[in-house]
Amino acid sequence: MSAATPILEVKGLAKRFPPRRGETQEPVILSDLSFHVADQEFLTMVGPSGAGKSTLLNIIAQVDGASDGDILFRGEVIETGHEAALNPGWNCQIGYVTQDDNLLPWRTLMDNVTLPLKLQGKYDAAAQERVQELLRATNLTGFERYYPHEMSGGMRKRASLIRTLAYDPPIILMDEPFGAVDAQTRNQLQQDLLRLWNHGRKTIVFVTHDIGEAIALGDRVLVLSKSPAKIIAEHKVNIPRPRDLGNLYKLEGFGDMFETVRRQIQ
Repeated sequence: MSAATPILEVKGLAKRFPPRRGETQEPVILSDLSFHVADQEFLTMVGPSGAGKSTLLNIIAQVDGASDGDILFRGEVIETGHEAALNPGWNCQIGYVTQDDNLLPWRTLMDNVTLPLKLQGKYDAAAQERVQELLRATNLTGFERYYPHEMSGGMRKRASLIRTLAYDPPIILMDEPFGAVDAQTRNQLQQDLLRLWNHGRKTIVFVTHDIGEAIALGDRVLVLSKSPAKIIAEHKVNIPRPRDLGNLYKLEGFGDMFETVRRQIQ
């Protein structure tokens, strides 16, 4: 792959659903949506509620099909149109952190985190060390034998995140993963995510409805229109890394970008 070739390209993506009973029009969720993601880029996407952000990630992750358009991973077209041929996760190349933590209640934290590795037959010494590094980085060391009901919401979110990072996919999709926690926990999870990203420099596509979060985390912010969603603006975030998320609102350029994106969404 050429250094100039994006790791992920979305071209002309559209999603239509069958008409509901009594209707003749097909509901259109995505329309001619195109963008690209560079290798190791942290791309954030923000848009109004109901714009189709989750639908977009579901299609990229191959858990849902598209009506039109193409998705290319490292220059190779991956299946989008025939749902029976979809390959969720594209051979473990695309990780997906959803809004819910999806931890199995009958498995301990460690068993949940290592499950994908064990299913792939890749839980070797190197993988075990990687898991231990991730546990230390997220302050979960010592909680390996806890069950999900014994953990806080923030701990469960961290476990969900490192479960995906542990099997080391080149791309990680994140669908509003911190939306259901309180503000203090959310800020800490954002810090954890940036620390983990800096540690391994994965390519991340992070969807959120929170403009501040999109700017705080991203290298670039893409703005989605209301449904049917398409890209209506792109902003490069020039705030240097590492970022002090606690004082981000005071940094030069943050306020202007926030107001610009807010007006675009409205």
